Amino acid sequence: MKHVGFTQMKDGTAEDYAFLTEHEVAYTRGTAGRLLKALVDLDESLSGYQVTRLGHSLQSATRAWRDGADIDWMVSALLHDIGDIYAPHNHDEYAATILRPFVREQCAWVVEKHGDFQMVYYGHHVGADPHKRDRYAGHPYFEDCATFCERWDQASFDPDYDTLPLAHFAPMVEEVFARTPYDAQVICSGQREPLVATPRS
Repeated sequence: MKHVGFTQMKDGTAEDYAFLTEHEVAYTRGTAGRLLKALVDLDESLSGYQVTRLGHSLQSATRAWRDGADIDWMVSALLHDIGDIYAPHNHDEYAATILRPFVREQCAWVVEKHGDFQMVYYGHHVGADPHKRDRYAGHPYFEDCATFCERWDQASFDPDYDTLPLAHFAPMVEEVFARTPYDAQVICSGQREPLVATPRS
């Protein structure tokens, strides 16, 4: 079989859907590679900063790595702005949607909300609410998002920072996206892991 026999999904057979599932599983195995390519493509997105968007992403992940963060935090830091190309108005939600099946709930929530939390740094300059993060006061992951933004995101626009290359993080991306999606042992609903642990040099 080279392709399914139906032109409307409702007419598909068990054989058709078994064929499609086989192709889907094979395609899914390439998710990490496509994300790594998309990171490189970030260099074609928003400009004006002293570092490229890829440079910012790598610098954020490098800071996470040096803070002793675990793999979920590092991959989340690396991919937190992956939506800048295709979803500039909700890049944080876009990135979180990609990450959510494969990382701890804590990390996905922080990535999803980091845009609101970042407003504290510049909202007053652009006519936006600098206190937008306050709507999440009392949330279990509030301080995690505040720390993520302070230590790794807003600080990572320095062209002189000793940033690790994408090749350093690529195996981590491969490992995370090889996980079983929505595995309860990965999602760990309600569990918190520190952003800063044993520092790496």
